[in-house]
Amino acid sequence: MARAKTAGTPLVCITAYDAVTARLATAADVDVLLVGDSVGNVVLGFENTVPVTVDMMCHHCAAVARAKPDALIAVDIPFGVAHGDFSELLKICMRLMQECGAEAVKIEGGVAMAPTIERLVAAGVPVWAHIGLQAQRVMAEGGYRKYGKSELEAKSIFDAAKAHEKAGSFALLLEMIPEDLAKSITEAVSIPTVGIGAGTATDGQILVMHDILGLSPQKPSFAKIYDNLGSRATAAIAAWRDDVRLRKS
Repeated sequence: MARAKTAGTPLVCITAYDAVTARLATAADVDVLLVGDSVGNVVLGFENTVPVTVDMMCHHCAAVARAKPDALIAVDIPFGVAHGDFSELLKICMRLMQECGAEAVKIEGGVAMAPTIERLVAAGVPVWAHIGLQAQRVMAEGGYRKYGKSELEAKSIFDAAKAHEKAGSFALLLEMIPEDLAKSITEAVSIPTVGIGAGTATDGQILVMHDILGLSPQKPSFAKIYDNLGSRATAAIAAWRDDVRLRKS
């Protein structure tokens, strides 16, 4: 990823939750697969990512890894885990990397999370830091919104970016922040930035696969639908249903 920033080649990152989605993304030649805790609301039927557990992340990460993708496999550390006992967090990271095939972990958090990231990096765990909108805080924040619109909030996000760079994060994920702030951060740090709902000035982009394929009941406003597979799949199933009922299949 670092070479891409130097070369100016935009990084292409996308979510994957199982071997099927990992194979599809690999065939499309993406750079990074994120086994996101978004699996909770995208695949598992939860209203948000908060109910997602470590065991769930391990299950889905291992399924992605079995597809043997060429892309980097990163996995989310789920709700609350990174704020608890460090030794337990390290054990979970070890499990994800040693048993489940993860090659990096992604952790949400502001400046206060930098010391934890530094300790993980010192232990050999590659960490992708996530700032801006943090879905794991949706219940505390009362919903989803754009972050960094006020001067104070923008400074807090910028300071977190610099702190995570200093702590040794290999990349930053910037979610739902103004494009000018994302541009400022991208120019100010030596590590790659990957945006989602943060404009096009970052070093790369990430989206939820199900959103761009038309498989999500509700997609965020910044996600473009590239193919409405949901409608096409429903039509195909309905055609098979008709054949069965007419004894043609």
